[in-house]
Amino acid sequence: MDGTNPFRLDGRRVLVTGASSDIGRAIAIACADAGADLIVTGRDAGRLAGTCSALAGNGEQIAIQADLTNSADRERLADSAGPLDGFVHAAAIADPMLLRSLTSDYVHQRLELNYVAPMLLLKAQFARHGVRDGGSIVFISSISAHAGTRAMSVYAATKAAQVASARCLALELAPRRIRANCISPAIVVTSVYETLGEKWLDEQAKRYPLGLGRPQDVAHAALFLLADASRWITGQALLLDGACPWV
Repeated sequence: MDGTNPFRLDGRRVLVTGASSDIGRAIAIACADAGADLIVTGRDAGRLAGTCSALAGNGEQIAIQADLTNSADRERLADSAGPLDGFVHAAAIADPMLLRSLTSDYVHQRLELNYVAPMLLLKAQFARHGVRDGGSIVFISSISAHAGTRAMSVYAATKAAQVASARCLALELAPRRIRANCISPAIVVTSVYETLGEKWLDEQAKRYPLGLGRPQDVAHAALFLLADASRWITGQALLLDGACPWV
């Protein structure tokens, strides 16, 4: 052992998408605290600025407003990112819709942001500056990729696609020791869920022996998968479910 803390990210350059959302923000903060140089991106300029103001650490910090469903924005982001050591995709649309109410636009919009955008952004990144040998790719997937959830069929499909692609990328990128993994959280208390009210959250919490998740729980898992501590883990989906009996 060389005495280096395997949970630190000092000198590592990490891109976090969806950094204007609760989970993406928490991941960015955790990476900054661990010493990473950060590129954070999101669609909402005001919320992205709020994330930047919460970042500590001594690393470089760059904020780029972008809509990842826009090809020009993806190219611009890849041009600006430089060589990366870590890539975290936390941007997503997660809204329920029953089968009888589905529209073509609904399906394509969720597929575009949740799955197509990160794959094409990764392609653009590798075509320009790449991910350095020994780097890490992390998709924020969902428990919905592993367990059926009512009215979430489209969302679940996009998240299952992330899990499947991570398994394939793990093999494709293994010669360069680049890891690809997913994190699959169950209910995490974010501003979206808080709009449903305390009564709903309290009812859901009864199903979770360890209680509901927090954005920091996902952030700590992402930090682990980005760091050298997970150097022998790839192609996996880490379930964060508080011991909820899904089956």
